[in-house]
Amino acid sequence: MTKSPPSTKPMEFNPNNPIVKLCIQGMGMEEKNKSEDASRLFLQAWDEATNDFEKYIAAFYVARHQENVPDKLKWLETTLQFALRINDDSVKGAFSSLYLNIAKCYEDLNDLDNAKKNNDLAVSFKEQLFDTGPFYHGTKADLGIGDLLTAGSRSNYKTEVIMNHIYFTALINGAGLAAALAKGEGRERVYIIEPTGSFENDPNVTNKKFPGNPTRSYRSQEPLKIVGEITDWVRQTPEQLKEWRERLANNKGEIIN
Repeated sequence: MTKSPPSTKPMEFNPNNPIVKLCIQGMGMEEKNKSEDASRLFLQAWDEATNDFEKYIAAFYVARHQENVPDKLKWLETTLQFALRINDDSVKGAFSSLYLNIAKCYEDLNDLDNAKKNNDLAVSFKEQLFDTGPFYHGTKADLGIGDLLTAGSRSNYKTEVIMNHIYFTALINGAGLAAALAKGEGRERVYIIEPTGSFENDPNVTNKKFPGNPTRSYRSQEPLKIVGEITDWVRQTPEQLKEWRERLANNKGEIIN
């Protein structure tokens, strides 16, 4: 395994990253029950990864395609190694599930001491929120400083669903994408917000397609207070927005509301 230098700054999740794209293609092969094609794409992602975050993502998917427990354990521990090297809010949400899966491997290998150690670590990280922001909300609504964003609006993705939470992210570009996909005819707005109450990981994305909560997406039943506005973020191209809208239109999954 080629060693990368330790990360010195947070890695921001980018769906247009070539390694992330390979993993998305691999997941598409999994959905079609084409396991060998999926495994090949994940190994290609690992071989082409150039930094700790890309190695972490790729290793996670390589791990779940291992046919024996020792190999699966090796790749899970490789995933954890890179997650610990990164050690920022883009990966911390994955620690609990990673330790739990590693513990299961040790149980299968009858190494009960290491199984207990990793189970205890999994419990210590469960449902902890490490992210301190700043946080952002993307929309087309024209709002001002001090205004409150509240739950109860229709979902941007399934209009028949009235949302019980208000959603936000710690990634400016993620909020920008949400603004671009939001309903309405106004201009895209990304507001800096402060939660006024408790919040949680967005269960619709956390430990779903990707390990942990790499998009740093959260939700709250309490209002979000607007404290500022951002005007500079990476805009999606028309082609990328078209892909996102098609992907959302074809998403048959239920919203966890």
